[in-house]
Amino acid sequence: MFKNQPKGLFTLALANTGERFGYYTMIAIFVLFLQAKFGFSEGYTSTIYGVFLGMVYFMPLLGGLLADRMGYGKIVTLGFIVMFIGYLLLTIPIKTGMVSLIFMFGALLLISIGTGFFKGNLQVMVGNLYDDPKYADKRDTAFSIFYMAINMGAFFAPTAATKVVEYFMTKASFTYNAAIPALAHQFINKSITIQGMENLAVLKAEQNYSGDMLSFCSSYIEKLSDSYSYSFGVACISLIFSMAIYYFFRGTYKNSENYSIHRSEVDDSGKDIFTPAQTKKRITALLLVFAVVIFFWMSFNQNGLTMTFFARDYIAHSVTGFNRLLFSVISLSGIIVAVYSLISLFQSKHVKGKMISAIIAAVAIAIVFYGYYATEDIVDITPQIFQQFNPFFVVVLTPLLLWVFSILAKRGKEPSAPRKIGYGMIVAAFAFLILAIGSIGLITPDEIKLTGVSNRLVSPDWMISTYLVLTFAELLLSPMGISFVSKVAPQKYKGAMMGCWFAATAVGNYLVSVVGYLWGGLPVWAVWSVLITCCLISAAIIFSLMRRIEVATK
Repeated sequence: MFKNQPKGLFTLALANTGERFGYYTMIAIFVLFLQAKFGFSEGYTSTIYGVFLGMVYFMPLLGGLLADRMGYGKIVTLGFIVMFIGYLLLTIPIKTGMVSLIFMFGALLLISIGTGFFKGNLQVMVGNLYDDPKYADKRDTAFSIFYMAINMGAFFAPTAATKVVEYFMTKASFTYNAAIPALAHQFINKSITIQGMENLAVLKAEQNYSGDMLSFCSSYIEKLSDSYSYSFGVACISLIFSMAIYYFFRGTYKNSENYSIHRSEVDDSGKDIFTPAQTKKRITALLLVFAVVIFFWMSFNQNGLTMTFFARDYIAHSVTGFNRLLFSVISLSGIIVAVYSLISLFQSKHVKGKMISAIIAAVAIAIVFYGYYATEDIVDITPQIFQQFNPFFVVVLTPLLLWVFSILAKRGKEPSAPRKIGYGMIVAAFAFLILAIGSIGLITPDEIKLTGVSNRLVSPDWMISTYLVLTFAELLLSPMGISFVSKVAPQKYKGAMMGCWFAATAVGNYLVSVVGYLWGGLPVWAVWSVLITCCLISAAIIFSLMRRIEVATK
């Protein structure tokens, strides 16, 4: 899958890996930060989260329009600078109050603008590399590799966030407990119930804090909020590495930076190959696909919101036995290396290559077991750590999916990109069905507010299984969708169309907040059922339009 790809692909992919590592470090703890620092309700937190995600994915439309006129490379560079300033502002640990809110919202605005300038245009540049006829048949594979690189950054992000928070909390003589922030805010606001007060007293005793309750609540919230802020600093560091890669290896992709170099849609006389009618049909087909994927992103991006709430309030806070392996980043990293070493082993044509691959695979397997046995018998887990499973599964499963599609392609049976998107919606519905089944019998989130704890904690396996199936859906939809846009969009509208793809994602991300408002009086299984319904309706719509879309984009 890596053979005969242009070198520029790997430069751009690695530059994006660093940027995504910082972004997902922030996203892993963002809603926890909002509630811990400011005491926001689930509904208000959901609004901020949804608006921010919406802005992050809407801004590529503006970035694409600018890049179509100014060049992709210039706008990507501007994106780096604006993002860095935004993350730097978010890192400053300011006390709660109006100044703190101004800094936070200003930082979010800058991050969303910078990401908008960077994200879509970098992907257009990847697509431009494959306008060269000798690479044209590798476009789908290239975007799968690119997407895999994104998820390598996202895989390590939750662990990085967790370790930074743990380090600074330990320095402050505290340990993290998911139940404390909400109860502490209730105590300070004098809205805590008698049972909640009893639970808070137990949690205070576990922290070995000798001061009074008010001092404990204020100090714990302050130190946890500061720890979250320091975690956001990881994004600044990772951006520096991304910028270094992007500029140091610029020669590998320089021919993809400007539209003027890519005139693959004109004939020898300089006239457009596509007629106005054909251009209109292509753009219409793309817009139809964009409209459908809105509901996938509304569902998928619950990982940073309601799925994080679920992990915090309803999932067991520790694991034992075999499950310890799944919460060891060392073991998971070893699995990734082992998978790719085995792929290399089977693909190598020379004995030396096979021997090297076999040795690396053996070392990787040893690392997996080392990571497992090096962990404690009981491993405490944090809500954000579950967000490592989606990128982990993306990295591990991408070669499998590419292998399946290559076999289907050889037989002339590979589904079109719009069909893959439709199948992805169905798979996403099944993913949330798993979570709905695991949520049956749990008390509502509003009932938890009365006591601070759930009546029953469920196995982490429910969440991990959901992420596994949801990853299959994502791989069918996201990299295929991006490749589809880069291939179908008329050249002079390529940046704008990639921006529209992200604008559709933005609408879906904003709708994430709507689901957040359901997180309260409804049974938890009913919240997941709303997402199941949305995914199935979207799948039905895209299959009903399939023939029209496929004809228009041939």
